[in-house]
Amino acid sequence: MDFLFLLSAICGWVYTLCWSASFYPQALLNVRRRSTSGTTIDYPFINVLGFAAYLASSAALLYSPTVRAQYAARHHGLAPTVQLNDVLFALHALVLSLITASQYFCAQSLWNFYPAPGTRPSRAMVGVATGCVLAVLATYALAAHAASSSYPLDPASAWCELDVVYAAGYAKLLITLVKYTPQVVVNARARSTVGWSISQVVLDLVGGFLSLLQLALDSYRQHDWSGVSGNPVKLALGNASMLYDSVFMVQHYVLYPHRADAHWPDVEAPLLEAPRAPDADLGRRRRLS
Repeated sequence: MDFLFLLSAICGWVYTLCWSASFYPQALLNVRRRSTSGTTIDYPFINVLGFAAYLASSAALLYSPTVRAQYAARHHGLAPTVQLNDVLFALHALVLSLITASQYFCAQSLWNFYPAPGTRPSRAMVGVATGCVLAVLATYALAAHAASSSYPLDPASAWCELDVVYAAGYAKLLITLVKYTPQVVVNARARSTVGWSISQVVLDLVGGFLSLLQLALDSYRQHDWSGVSGNPVKLALGNASMLYDSVFMVQHYVLYPHRADAHWPDVEAPLLEAPRAPDADLGRRRRLS
């Protein structure tokens, strides 16, 4: 086992732990505050679809002999750079995204949260989700049509199962590029980051850096940088998360440090004022009279 292989494995598992851990702070903060105020439903909504697509594409690249053979035909006989930690991360992320999304869609019925604004995804995010699903289905139709042809299928140039995997991957790529934008806008409008967990941002930033480092190490070991272009989802995940995380950290520590907007109660403050005892109110009225 060479040093670069060991270093790549360490980066892979550490980034998996960081990214996996980053899903807990927001869900726990929502439970602690018994509210999702200060955050937008668009992020957890689109996250579910994104990680479902990421899980499907990663699992296919790692476990499907057909997809791996088609990948090798297009990339000089090399194997995909997807590893087991990528699949485990995607599976864990999907489960946690479903749990977090339920805190918005079933806030009162399941979690007994206080009412909060914004319980429906925006039209823009619904449009993104619909477009991603239609694109994957269209690619599947093209691959199925090519497979039914009487001509021999050349995966290096013809539509095939690998293209469906790539379509799912690019759907995740698009979702990654847009999913943080609504929260950035919400923070800017409220001039506050209260309700949005900064802990998840820090963990996400570290995970993004290590993810890119692992991808670079794997491609360097193979002496072929097509491993980077051949895994665009992982590349986009690292870059996009680091970019948005930087924006969130500027908002939290520079633009709106420890500021609780009137619309979003502070995390440490109770969301609703505790009711006073009836006897205390009666005594107060007697003293005033």
